[in-house]
Amino acid sequence: MGNSGRVLIATSRLRRLESSQLRVAAIIPARFASTRLPGKPLSLIHGWPMVRHVYERTRRSRTVDEVVIATDDERVMNAAAAFGGRALMTSPACATGTDRVAEVSKQMGADIYVNVQGDEPMIDPAQIDSAVNALMNDPEAAISTLSLSLRRFEEMMSDAVVKVVTDARGHALYFSRSPIPHARTPERTPEAAARAAIAAGVARKHVGLYVFRREALATFAALSPSPLEPLEQLEQLRALHHGMTIRVEPVDGEGTIAVDTPEDLERVRALLSPHFLSKPS
Repeated sequence: MGNSGRVLIATSRLRRLESSQLRVAAIIPARFASTRLPGKPLSLIHGWPMVRHVYERTRRSRTVDEVVIATDDERVMNAAAAFGGRALMTSPACATGTDRVAEVSKQMGADIYVNVQGDEPMIDPAQIDSAVNALMNDPEAAISTLSLSLRRFEEMMSDAVVKVVTDARGHALYFSRSPIPHARTPERTPEAAARAAIAAGVARKHVGLYVFRREALATFAALSPSPLEPLEQLEQLRALHHGMTIRVEPVDGEGTIAVDTPEDLERVRALLSPHFLSKPS
C-alpha cells in the first residue's frame, strides 16, 4: 500500500474517533398553543401524551446522548416530569421551533443538536441516526436533514409536502412547496412536468428533521429571515440565503405524519401500535 493510501486510512480512522467523541443532544420543541389543535403536545395517544411518544422514540436513537423537551408552558413541563422526562422552559417569544432549540442549547453542553419535531409521534429513531451521521461525515456541512423518494403525484402537487433538490455532493440547492424539479414536456403543463419528474426518479420530499453543529445553530438563530422564507414559509431557506451548507441525506421508507389537526391525531392513533409502549428502551 502506498503512502497516500495509508494517509487516507489514518484520516478516516481519526475522523471516526473524533465523531465518536462528539456529544449529541436532541431537543424537542413543544409549543402548547396551536390554532387547529390546542394543547397539542399533551394530546393522548394510547394513554401517553404525544410529546412522550416523540421523547421515547428519540431516546432510542443510537447517536443521541441526551433528550430534552423545550416548551413554553408549565403543563408540558409537569407532564414531562410525570413520565420521567427532562424539559426546559423557553420564552413564549420564540418565533419558531428552531429558535426554541437555540435558546435551550445555551443551557446544554453538546457539540451537535438535533431538532426533532414535537408533533411527529411516529418519528423513526433510525432516521435520526442517519441525519446525525450524515453531518458527522460531511465536514463541509453546517446542518443536515433528510429526504425521501417522492412517488405519488398528489404529494408532488401538494403545498403541504416540501420538495428538495440537491447538488452532486448531496447539498441542498433549494427547498420549495412547489413541484420541483420542473421537467419540460411537450404538454407544457405543471401536471405533466410533475409526473415526468416522478417518473425520472428525481423528485424528493423533505423530512423536517434538522441536525446542527453547535456554532451553526447559534449562527442560524442570529440571522435575519431571507426574502423567500416568509413566501414559502420554510425557515431552512434562511440558511441557504446566508450561505450555510445543508447536507440532505437520502433515506428509504415513508415520511412520518405531522399532527396538525384533530383528523391527523385520529390517523396517528389508528396507525401507531400500542405495543410500542411496552418495548424495552
